[in-house]
Amino acid sequence: MAKESMKARERKRERLVGKFEKKRAALKEAGDYQGLALLPRNSSKVRLHNRCQLTGRPRGYMRQFGISRVLFRKMANEGLIPGIRKASW
Repeated sequence: MAKESMKARERKRERLVGKFEKKRAALKEAGDYQGLALLPRNSSKVRLHNRCQLTGRPRGYMRQFGISRVLFRKMANEGLIPGIRKASW
């Protein structure tokens, strides 16, 4: 389980990216790189990192489900993810 401060930091970055998205696009289109430098660093989309929605784990993230591989396996075995079951042949 990730620290609450790390989860909060990532949520803050997401808010900043959304807030400055149009302004960054306009500055990039105009080629105003000095204006871009004045914006907060965390408003850049590149600084976002995918995290598990339930545990906050930064590694082993599965985009299709939005959770980590560890939680995915646990939930799949318990039958909590519709349409997913353990393979056997």
